[in-house]
Amino acid sequence: MNTRQSGAGFIVIDGVDGAGKGVQSRLLFDAMQAQGLEVILSREPGGSPGAEEIRRLIVAGDVEKWDSLTELLLIYAARRSHLVDTIWPALSAGKWVISDRFADSSRAFQGVAGDVGLEQVELVHHLVVGSFKPDLTLILDLDPAISLRRAQQRGGHEDRFEKKGLSYQEKVRGAFRMLALKSPQTHALIDASETVEQVQARIFDEIKKRLGIELNR
Repeated sequence: MNTRQSGAGFIVIDGVDGAGKGVQSRLLFDAMQAQGLEVILSREPGGSPGAEEIRRLIVAGDVEKWDSLTELLLIYAARRSHLVDTIWPALSAGKWVISDRFADSSRAFQGVAGDVGLEQVELVHHLVVGSFKPDLTLILDLDPAISLRRAQQRGGHEDRFEKKGLSYQEKVRGAFRMLALKSPQTHALIDASETVEQVQARIFDEIKKRLGIELNR
């Protein structure tokens, strides 16, 4: 189901809203392609046709339209589609996969900030994902007051989680930091307050150190 071919791997870039995950995911994708690696770029919620339909239910609209447990169940439905239709087939074909967000977002947003609890998140995670996990998760760490300003400047209608406010985002940041520090073998905490180029350099350094891939900047 989730067998990887030699040379394949799964990299996740995660963190608070507005931390620059989309920009850094694209920069990493471009650099890996330039290195001759077979790689796809994806995102969550989303990453497959079915998951993109579910995304529209989750990220836009009124803050109160779903409680955190409903969010969690919708996101894991989308995640299952993402895995079955996109991630696992790519890994089986020997391709690298980069995803803007994965399961740590559920732990941080719904588990901690949404008060569902990490134990409940892990129960759903085990059912949907099993033992599969990323080879490397890069957590972009940024003061939520800054990240929210960035997200608001970006605009668009996918702002439901940003509208939950600063205190919610502070809990999200704390959860991501906790997850990164708890699993230093598989996670790296990246200071996202620096320039795009400095953050990119830190990410590329981690990719080289942990995965043995040297990328040109």
